[in-house]
Amino acid sequence: CGKSTLLRLLVGLDADYQGQILIDGQPVHGIGSERGIVFQEHRLFPWLTVAENIDLGLVNEGLERAQRARRVQDFIALVGLEDFSQAYPHQLSGGMAQRVAIARGLVASPRILLLDEPFGALDALTRQQMQDELLAIRERARITTLLVTHDVEEAIFLADRVVVLEPRPGRIKRIVEIDLPHPRQRASLAFHRLRETLLHELTHDERYLPPVVEQIRDLPLTYLAC
Repeated sequence: CGKSTLLRLLVGLDADYQGQILIDGQPVHGIGSERGIVFQEHRLFPWLTVAENIDLGLVNEGLERAQRARRVQDFIALVGLEDFSQAYPHQLSGGMAQRVAIARGLVASPRILLLDEPFGALDALTRQQMQDELLAIRERARITTLLVTHDVEEAIFLADRVVVLEPRPGRIKRIVEIDLPHPRQRASLAFHRLRETLLHELTHDERYLPPVVEQIRDLPLTYLAC
């Protein structure tokens, strides 16, 4: 339904569209440092170190070498990779490589960070760990993020607002406000209700209707304990 195409439009990689794209009231014209992007694959250059890969995000910023070096070290620290600044991509785990990609997306201090299924290639455990990492990084960097995902739980866990899109033609079907406080608990009833609501919205499958929880009143203790 055009989610990745939407990110390409927002970052300025594609100008073939009708209408206008505004960020903070300003129209988008081509690629700009106020917008960073992280892809599903980390896309690190294998012959460059962690620091050198992150430094690529500053190529067009007009900074002196010393300024760039300080900025790179700041963002290496932001993503918790201080001990790996001189490591090469093949020496990193999948989650660490994605943290480098996030640092590269943030190093030019954009106002918005676009993420195109950044954890889709990771195993389930690493994906959950990286979701926690992204929340912490987002809080430290104090930046707005726009995340494309096919994972309903990931959307609820990370987002303050979920935009449900429908295909052919791609359009906004529904916007769901996520009012759950952070840190969010995946096992909570409120989280589960939102998950079922969104899955029903996407699939129209009655199995995904939010559960009805009946109140338990005046039951003998023996029944409650069994």
